[in-house]
Parts: sequence; structure tokens; C-alpha cells
Amino acid sequence: MRPLIGGALFCLGAALLSAPAHAFCGFYVAGGDATLFNQASQVVLVRDGDRTVITMANDFKGDVQEFAIVVPVPVVLERGQIHVGNQADIDHLDAFTAPRLVEYFDENPCLLATKEMSAKRSQAPSAPSMGSADWRADNLGVRIEARYTVGEYDILILSARQSDGLAIWLRENHYRVPAGAARVLQGYIRDGMKFFVAKVNLKEKQKMGFSNLRPIQMAYEDARFMLPIRLGMANANGPQDLIVYAITKQGRVETTNYRTVKLPSDVEVPAFVKGDFARFYRDLFREQVRKHDMRVVFTEYAWDMAWCDPCATNPLSAEQLRALGVFWIEPGAGRGGAQNAFVTRLHVRYDAELFPSDLQLQVTADRTNFQGRYIVRHFWEGDDECKAAAQYRDGLAARRESQGNQLAALTGWSLTDIRKRMAVAADWSSPRDRQRWWHKLWGDPR
Repeated sequence: MRPLIGGALFCLGAALLSAPAHAFCGFYVAGGDATLFNQASQVVLVRDGDRTVITMANDFKGDVQEFAIVVPVPVVLERGQIHVGNQADIDHLDAFTAPRLVEYFDENPCLLATKEMSAKRSQAPSAPSMGSADWRADNLGVRIEARYTVGEYDILILSARQSDGLAIWLRENHYRVPAGAARVLQGYIRDGMKFFVAKVNLKEKQKMGFSNLRPIQMAYEDARFMLPIRLGMANANGPQDLIVYAITKQGRVETTNYRTVKLPSDVEVPAFVKGDFARFYRDLFREQVRKHDMRVVFTEYAWDMAWCDPCATNPLSAEQLRALGVFWIEPGAGRGGAQNAFVTRLHVRYDAELFPSDLQLQVTADRTNFQGRYIVRHFWEGDDECKAAAQYRDGLAARRESQGNQLAALTGWSLTDIRKRMAVAADWSSPRDRQRWWHKLWGDPR
């Protein structure tokens, strides 16, 4: 928030701008990537017809002179079928598909009620004659003064009559608005300033240097679509984690000889999870493995790679996808997102006893989007008094109880500990819930 308080307009724009998002106005906070799991192997599988390209991330630790790897392959590979890849591309794919936390801030219920009434009245024939997007902006006191495309930037010049309306408009148009920004915006509005808002089409991520052994890639043709895991268990010390990023033209990838199950998603969790997301997701995955007796393969992500919603990072470029083996994308085919590439992220914890067979896979026509997504929704803590505010406060305890119970079910955490970290009473209420306007006069007698 320091750049906002400093009053620099450029810093304000940078703070508001989020990664590209489409129908969803949340924003990404933290990701549960492969680094969360000990002994987690990463494999990228590209599949179309009988053609497969496999990229194996190398997590070897120790003297490289001691390194050796044995991988079953279905055919005798020619020299040209073997390649050395780039770990940065796998890291980008990992970040793009990682389970994520999104964050919302509840609006002032009194202002929302007023705006809803105003919107209903505005539906009279005298309403402004303009497109629906501009009409919505006008209804919020926001005017789009100009639109430009300059180089790699899409630019809007905005004016506004009130900061709350501008903040709502920005959120509705997929921008990230930090808590307290409305107060700063109001100062600029009072001074008659306009707002320069830019979205950038980010260039291909700068290639990272290699400090470790790079991934090994193989390309081959075979009717069988499988991933050998048994050999890797020969010298394993306990269960292992495997993350598979499967990229196809058609749609989602699933296992045929083990059940494939989607992880719980779109769950609202208490705000303290934001600061402890890594432990939260590790424990969530461990608990789901326990509930399924470590006998299933979990889907963590399944999405069209041309876009994301919300974006943990921007989509991989066509060049990055080709580097990972997506052979149907032509060189130089567009500088936007991916073209006709659907990614499935599978995560399995396995051992030799419960996973005695290699993973047999199939490509489906299912292009339904799915992601492991967890929601922090910050409560409104203002002092305004109205009927809507009273109803809002009356419902907070039930919302907290639901969040706490869901968190316990997801992770196996103790409800007592969860309630303590949420700083609430046994009835899930907080002291703030019970404050009313007269407390500001004489204080709360309790």
C-alpha cells in the first residue's frame, strides 16, 4: 500500500492491475506448486493420436557424476527422438496449473442496497442510450473518456464521480483493488483527476539460467498411452508424489486402471489461510489421500491453455508449448495464448502395494474447465447502520461456522484450533459482530 499512500498515479495503476482474467474477478494470491511436496516427480505428457512427447523434470540432488536414470520406453529411440529441455518451461506450466487462493472483499451492504435501488430506477425509458458496459459504468458514476491501444498496452482513460463506484467498476472489470484504495481514489476524484488504466500483453518469459540438470525429453509413436511408475518405486523410501501435466488437442486426460477424482474446490476458507496456504494445501491433499485410502489419482487442474480464470501466471506461449512437445502448434503461431491445447494436471501419491501397475491413460473429449481454487472472502467491518448492515452482521457467525467446518473437513485440522486462529467465540461470533452505533457513544458495557 505504500505506493498508494504516496499518491503516485503510476503506482496506483500497477497496484490495481491483475493478471488477465475473464468471467471471474478474483485474483491470485498463492499457489500450491510441486515444491510443496517432498519427493515429488514432475512429468509433462503431450499426446495426440499415437504420438507422445514426454518430458521428465530432473530433481536429482547430489554429485552429478553419480546421476543415472532408467526409464521404460515403448520403442527403440533414434538419436533425433531424444532432446534436452528447459526446466523453466516446466516451472511455468507448474505455476499456471497450480492450486490457487483467490480473495474478495465484501462491499458495504448499505451502499450496495442503495445502488441496487438506483439501478432499478435507472431502467426507466430515460436511461442513457449506450452499450450495456458503458451504461453500467455510468450507473456507477464512471465515464470511459477514451480507449487506446498503444504498443503492447490496452489503455482506458476514466473519470469518476465517487470512489466507491470506481472501485466497484474496476472489480467488475477484473482489476485487483487493494483494501483501502477507495479512500485514496477519492482524493484524486475530488481534485478532478482522470484515471489512466493499462493492461499489458506480457512478452514471453525471459529464459531462466540452469543451475541443475535439465529435463530429458523423448518423442515416439505407440498406440499405448501409459506412464511407467513401477520402476521408480524400486528404491523409494515410502510413498512418492507424482505430478503429471498432460497436454492434448481434445480434452481432459484420466487414468483407466485407477479412479480419477477431482479435488474439492471452490470452497470458502477463513482469512488466516491466506498467510498459511502452503501448509493448508499440503494438509488438504494429505487428508484427501487418506479419505480415498491412497487408491486414486487426483485432478488438480483441467483448462484450455489459451486463457485462465483467475491466472496464477500468464498462459504459456506457443514457443514454450512447442518446447514441451506440443507438436501440432506451428512455429511462430501467434503471440497470444496457446492454440488448441488443453492441459490436465494429475497428482498421485502412491506406493508399490497400492499402485502395483503403471498408469494407463486415456484422452477424453471433456473440455470442462476445473481448478483447485480456494476462496478468502474478507468481511466488511464498517460502522454504517442500515437494515442491510444489520442483516449482514446477523449472518456473519453462520458464515464463519461454515468456513471453519469446511476447513476442518478439507484438512483434518482441529475445530478448536481453527476457531482460535479465527479469533471467535464458541458461537463463532466476534466482538465486532456485537457492536452497534450506541457503543460509539458510551462504549460496550460487556
